[in-house]
Amino acid sequence: MLRRFVLPLIAAAAFAAPAAFANERVSVVATTGMIADAARQVGGDLVDVRALMGPGIDPHAYRQTRSDIVAMTRADLVLWHGLYLEAQMEDFFTDLSRENTVVAVADDLPRDRLRAHDDYADKFDPHVWMDPALWTMVVGTVADALTQVHPEGAEVFASNADAHIAEIARLADYSSATLTDVPESARVLVTAHDAFGYFGQAYGFEVLGIQGISTESEAGLNRIRELVDLLVERDVAAVFVESSVSDRNIRALIEGAAAQGHEVSVGGELFSDAMGADQTYEGTFIGMIDHNVTVIAGALGADVPPRGMDGKLSAGY
Repeated sequence: MLRRFVLPLIAAAAFAAPAAFANERVSVVATTGMIADAARQVGGDLVDVRALMGPGIDPHAYRQTRSDIVAMTRADLVLWHGLYLEAQMEDFFTDLSRENTVVAVADDLPRDRLRAHDDYADKFDPHVWMDPALWTMVVGTVADALTQVHPEGAEVFASNADAHIAEIARLADYSSATLTDVPESARVLVTAHDAFGYFGQAYGFEVLGIQGISTESEAGLNRIRELVDLLVERDVAAVFVESSVSDRNIRALIEGAAAQGHEVSVGGELFSDAMGADQTYEGTFIGMIDHNVTVIAGALGADVPPRGMDGKLSAGY
């Protein structure tokens, strides 16, 4: 069914003039906001970038619309994440790659740096943006992809990528220094789904998601009970909701702990699979991670700058 709908649109798009000939800016369509931000940072004034999945959108469950398909068939470059993040769109990208330049920006990351997927033996945890060191490799792949479709911009793309990677390195330094101040006994991060594994791996936190790596996995009553018992036994004081996931299960944890006489609060809302609002600092990769680090560290006992790394966060903590 998907191929009968998609292939005619792809074929029809082949007769349209490529965007590069109609417009000096390279037309880029990216699936997630994080990839779109990388393309904007690297491409600068040479690119026009559209993100399919905006703030609050869950990429695990996203289904492309007809307008998305048309936009991707007309783009000079389509960037998607890979690593099974957009599992429901993979057949479409395979078809599209026969006519367009389509790049899965995380698929070539070193396998020894990736976490195993908890549901599929041959897959990996896709949430690599939670580790700035891994994300710098993705930025490099984005620069290579832009250079492939617009070789004349190679020097600009390389320079912009270097500048952005340096900014990410500074973010990583801030993150490490800030999270080190969290007492070791408090370094337990409980979230709605298992999106923060790379964060925990990078900064020495135990990460516990109610749901698995994909939000499509179910959170059973046994899992809720296990985590409630853990909250009580280990005196965990805060849990975290996510901007792109329902807070229903987190509320169940809090209520379950209260029934056992243990008070747990919501430490804050984190950006897991989507960034903050468009045109805001939190709507960039740097702002997204700055927000998460500052909120987590502050809620778990560290003394944090009230508005993050450079005082740019929208709210104080």
